[in-house]
Amino acid sequence: MNEFFEVTSFTVFMAALATGVMLPPGVAIAWLLSRRDFVGRTILETLVTLPLVVPPVATGLILLKLFGQRGPVGQVLAVVGVDVIFTWKAVVLAMAVMGLPLVVRSARTGFEQVDPRCEGIASTLGAPPMRVFWTISLPLARRSLLAGAVLGFSRAIGEFGATVMIAGTLPGTRTISVSIFRNAELGYDAAAASFIIVAVVIGFIAVHLSNKLEVPS
Repeated sequence: MNEFFEVTSFTVFMAALATGVMLPPGVAIAWLLSRRDFVGRTILETLVTLPLVVPPVATGLILLKLFGQRGPVGQVLAVVGVDVIFTWKAVVLAMAVMGLPLVVRSARTGFEQVDPRCEGIASTLGAPPMRVFWTISLPLARRSLLAGAVLGFSRAIGEFGATVMIAGTLPGTRTISVSIFRNAELGYDAAAASFIIVAVVIGFIAVHLSNKLEVPS
């Protein structure tokens, strides 16, 4: 029972951290894709969407190569004493990468629904671009942004493939999905079922809330 609560609380906390990590770049990318036409736009859109269509294990292997001790990012982080692979940071990284596409898609929809004339009027009155973004674009798209954050959180909760590749199944990095796999593999069906119930409940609440947020009030 202690393991159940430890794993569940750890997963929820890691998913919350991952949501905080994925939101700033997700919102920025969504705004760029909805408001700017630039060279490489299609490539950026494709790269952001890739985690949705590429096997999560493949995504995890790419992250392992990038953030491992011999990887380009891992070597840079090692200089400042930061170790990612097979730590809780790896869990957050995997969750954030896998949840980012959902945040971008939902936020982009929200920004596209904002009437450009409202932003244009604010600019005409002398408001700088950042002020227009913070006072016009962001508030008007907030429901879609919140929906994206909830979807990203729920995706983080259910993440398995990439997490196993870069965080493993060791105590201290074990999430709900990893625990389901581990207990099922060992034949502990009751323990696996308890984690499945938690995952289904959290997923149901998150998707229901996201659907409500995406419906105009």
